[in-house]
Amino acid sequence: MARPKSKSELVEAANTNFSKLFDLIDSMTEEEKKADFHFDQEFLDKQKAAHWKRDKNLRDVLIHLYEWHQLLLNWVKDNRKGIVKPFLPEPYNWKTYPQMNVDFWEKHQSTSYEKARKLLEDSHLEVMALIHSFSNEELFTKKYFSWTGSTYLGSYCISSTSSHYDWALKKVRKHIKTLR
Repeated sequence: MARPKSKSELVEAANTNFSKLFDLIDSMTEEEKKADFHFDQEFLDKQKAAHWKRDKNLRDVLIHLYEWHQLLLNWVKDNRKGIVKPFLPEPYNWKTYPQMNVDFWEKHQSTSYEKARKLLEDSHLEVMALIHSFSNEELFTKKYFSWTGSTYLGSYCISSTSSHYDWALKKVRKHIKTLR
């Protein structure tokens, strides 16, 4: 799916990829949903992205998506109120955000798969309501809001929804392939 360039494309891509993700998850047995990832060491050694080693199960993937929804929701809420904040909370920045992802992972090690799923389902609805609250112009005009820097709000929404769901789909497919 091409990167969305309008509000309608963003809504469609986010909902489509979210549905694909949950259709895939729902095709799994309960044991598969709760099984740890067992990617072979040779595969892991070839991966540059830290998430292949960080996320140990489906719960970790769902929580990662949920926490990135929270980043978007809180960032927009604060900036709409006039509380100017960067997307990534202190002390993180775009060079150190991998540690933030590890911190999210650590925070949720006692969260159940069921709770992670519910949190993500609810936060997806919140993010979609947020997206619907903006016009196409507000979402896809560069520098429309001073707090989006040199880009546009829709870019952050894409990253937190459709693109991230696509990332999760790849990971879950790999997990299923290793199990079957």
